[in-house]
Amino acid sequence: MRVLVDVNHPAHAHFFKNIITSLRERGDDVVVTSRDKDCTLELLDSFGEKHLMLSKAQTGLFGLLKELIFRDWRLYKVVRRYRPDVMIAIGGTFITHTGVLSGTPSIVFYDTENASLQNRITYPFATKIYVPRCYQGWLPKGKGDRYPGYHELSYLQRPYFEPNLDIALACGLKRDVPNVLIRMVSWQANHDIGEKGWNTDLLDALLEELKDNNVIITSEAPLPSRYEKYRYRGHFQDIHHLLAFCRLYVGESATMASEAAVLGVPSVYCAETGRGYTDEQETRYKLVNNVRSLNKNELLSAVRDVLGVPEKEFRARAEEMLSGMVDMPKFVISKIEEVVSSNSKK
Repeated sequence: MRVLVDVNHPAHAHFFKNIITSLRERGDDVVVTSRDKDCTLELLDSFGEKHLMLSKAQTGLFGLLKELIFRDWRLYKVVRRYRPDVMIAIGGTFITHTGVLSGTPSIVFYDTENASLQNRITYPFATKIYVPRCYQGWLPKGKGDRYPGYHELSYLQRPYFEPNLDIALACGLKRDVPNVLIRMVSWQANHDIGEKGWNTDLLDALLEELKDNNVIITSEAPLPSRYEKYRYRGHFQDIHHLLAFCRLYVGESATMASEAAVLGVPSVYCAETGRGYTDEQETRYKLVNNVRSLNKNELLSAVRDVLGVPEKEFRARAEEMLSGMVDMPKFVISKIEEVVSSNSKK
């Protein structure tokens, strides 16, 4: 098979890494297209992955619309040149439009319900859409299927990932105190339009609460200078080794909250909008505590609640959760095969 993989975000680079490797080991041809957003290109480079950069991420509704038109056209030219049997992506806006224009099947994997505008201009044009069973958003009839799992399994599930303590220590982990990772986001993605994030008062209150812990902050946006001592200083591709040995994750990133859950690390996800997967990880597995407001008292209360539970309890909960999940890379490849086979019979 010839497979085009469109990578638009750092999390997508992680998601597709093992899938791309498995496809190539089978003898399939893979071409990767990329988008210059945050550390996406650096991650792909660190994986040794050759890729065609088609656009630089824009911000705001007008900027995103301009990028959409420009990138759709550039991707169409790549498809005309490489003639893939199928295109795959997370979110999938670019591949679905190009798929209609070129007659190439497109497969979308997604888990973000509140990206309502993106989904409205994407889902109707997709060949197939695969979402976690906990997905709470709209799916077009006859195109969507659900599975037991999360995107983060693709790169953090055994045997695809094994935490390395030496790497974690090099990234700032300390042996003698509990470690807490805080994640700040930039709120500039298409699914963030109209939303806002943490302010410094909220972060200051959290840091005071966690003063007896080793706190490390990773942020998409530059941090004010007074937080410099907390800044994550490891390589961007190594952060999951650090996360795996933390006592707690707190942050604005739903993706990292889910990553923590998969690794057996409890998390407090604090944002005004939620996700189906973090809801399931809270109600079904009690690995995530969702705080739906930017109120510091609610956030601090959630942090205290989590730290009051023995660490080993969260590891046991994670094992229970993972026992019922799909092997994500194998699942994705099976769906690629199904779509390509179905299209070849037409």
